[in-house]
Amino acid sequence: MRILIADDHGLVREAIAALLKVESEAEVDTVGSLPEAIDQVKGTGTYDLVLLDYNMPGMNGLDGLTEMRDVNEERPVAILSGTTTRVLAEEAIAAGASGFVPKTLASKSMVAAVRFMVEGEVYAPFDFMQQKTDPGSSLLTNRELDVLNGICRGQSNKEIARDYGLHEATVKLHAKTLCRKLNARNRTHAAMIARDRNLV
Repeated sequence: MRILIADDHGLVREAIAALLKVESEAEVDTVGSLPEAIDQVKGTGTYDLVLLDYNMPGMNGLDGLTEMRDVNEERPVAILSGTTTRVLAEEAIAAGASGFVPKTLASKSMVAAVRFMVEGEVYAPFDFMQQKTDPGSSLLTNRELDVLNGICRGQSNKEIARDYGLHEATVKLHAKTLCRKLNARNRTHAAMIARDRNLV
């Protein structure tokens, strides 16, 4: 089985790679960004599983997941993350991820999760998915917090999109989602809630 690990933290990706090579006798390649991961797949062919760090360069939130799924020809692509919120996990899986793998996962669980996803199943830690969502910033993804920051600065969707290298439609979607999560009536109300809760 061929696995690609894309993570901008060298120690993390090498530790996971070493674990999988020993425990599952997998052929494992590692890269440090989404563009490198895409080049790797295009250059050597599709992988049985691609693990993408949610916060590494080039990801743009879950946009990178969609891009990699296309390049890997719809074969399993999962999100690795140190930002472990249930909301983010649910959004990743809804967007087509084969799994959401916290970097804090125990070694045996990591190996089991990888095998599970290679077989075509969707993985998310059961105890983690049962957590109640806390109010505040844990409710929002990192990208939604970026958009919220822009809204609080009085920027338009177009300006926020330019600052963060996103499509304007993506910003509009994030703004709609974060307003729903914060129970905000509109952008101005979202900005008021954000300041009250010290989210930005």
